[in-house]
Amino acid sequence: MGGYMYCIYFLLIVGVKVSAEIGRPRGVSISMASKYEPNDQKIFRCLDGSGTIPYEHLNDDYCDCADGSDEPGTSACTNGKFHCTNAGYTPKNIQSSRVNDGVCDCCDGSDEYEGKIECVNNCKELGKKMREEQDEKRRLQEEGFKKREGFIAEANNMMEGKKLKIQELEKEKTELQDKLKELEAKKAEAEGPEKEAKDKHEQAWKEQKEVRDKERSAIKAREAFDELDLNKDGFVDVLEIIPHMEFDIDSNGVVSEEEAKEHLEDNEKVDFDEFSSRIWGNIQSIYKKLVPDDQKEVPPPPVEPQGETGVPVPNEEPQEDAVDEDKMPEYDEETKALIAAADEARKNHEEADKRSRDIDGEITTLTSYLNTDYGKDKEYAILRDNCYEYTDREYTYKLCPFATASQRPKAGGHETNLGRWGRWENDYKVQVYDHGQNCWNGPDRSVKVHLTCGPEHQLTNAYEPSRCEYAFDFITPCACNQPPQPQDKDPHDEL
Repeated sequence: MGGYMYCIYFLLIVGVKVSAEIGRPRGVSISMASKYEPNDQKIFRCLDGSGTIPYEHLNDDYCDCADGSDEPGTSACTNGKFHCTNAGYTPKNIQSSRVNDGVCDCCDGSDEYEGKIECVNNCKELGKKMREEQDEKRRLQEEGFKKREGFIAEANNMMEGKKLKIQELEKEKTELQDKLKELEAKKAEAEGPEKEAKDKHEQAWKEQKEVRDKERSAIKAREAFDELDLNKDGFVDVLEIIPHMEFDIDSNGVVSEEEAKEHLEDNEKVDFDEFSSRIWGNIQSIYKKLVPDDQKEVPPPPVEPQGETGVPVPNEEPQEDAVDEDKMPEYDEETKALIAAADEARKNHEEADKRSRDIDGEITTLTSYLNTDYGKDKEYAILRDNCYEYTDREYTYKLCPFATASQRPKAGGHETNLGRWGRWENDYKVQVYDHGQNCWNGPDRSVKVHLTCGPEHQLTNAYEPSRCEYAFDFITPCACNQPPQPQDKDPHDEL
């Protein structure tokens, strides 16, 4: 008799309950079958090594092994495992306590072999649905992977283009440095004559103004002296100062002789020459002409003109513009020409200097772009400079890859910074955005973006696992790897 038939014969002789799969005790998977093969001693060793039992005690509805391994096909051991073959679908292990409990746990019904309930074997239907779902998932993954390959090629081209752009900018900047030196020299050359002409003009005006100011001051000094010289004796004395309350030093409402004399530089009286040379310069800012009491009138309160609606009407009386005699006259035509030439030189230099600074900014931006980690194959570079949004019941969340993450209320309000681009985690499967806006009495906000494969770029979920620490779910073709090729035979089919 062949070994195969002998095995069956032996199992039948010792009374071991076998499953529909010939040669294995019920509830044992193919991968574990070798551990249940009979030996010369006709004993079974518990899988945890804790003891041995006779083979006839396998699946005898009594738990002999501590790990429950002797009862794979019954519910005797609470810690035992029953293997559902589920041919055509996915095999699985269930708790032995669920064997013959009147509930169909295995799609092939093998866990209810005592017939307490009739189980319909729907493994093939489930397997077909599973394979259809797997095929669709594989199709989407293949679609995403093809896009990812395109993104990688696009990223490489883009990187090369930016490198070339940096080289062009650096060349332009080198050439611009020589031009800047030339324009700086021209600017200095034009500004010299300009400054000389402007200084000459301004100095001449300053001298004219000083002469005019002296003349005005002399006239005012004469007027003030004549007004102060009440007795017209050709002198201004202490008694003539006392009526002027602006000379009340201690603000007690009276100008004392000492105060009057102090304003006359300790003189009892002064003539015009001494007044104009020594006194007037010190008092002209406070001096006020006396107004006779009979000429002092209290002006009535101003009444604003009313329109038909009772609203005040603005004063429409035209006022002549006062001529500012102290305003410096225009430059002569020759000086204006020098100023125009200097302005042109300054403009040319400023434009070249601005271009130089703009080049520095462009180089910095391009270098930052090139130095950013976009994944193992630069596949995520396509996401930069784009933003994606997800809205739930309360907020709209926004992700701008390699830049920022934010949140704003749907009802309107201030946008909250949840974090700025930080780093990768978990082998390019998670992006971290940190150092966001500080939480009140808490940490700075941060976001972890979990990336999964999908046919389109899409922010699909946003939540807050812990206070001020957010999580986004983002699907993208960038995360798609090449799918495994479908197999002709379902590996889950066990015979």
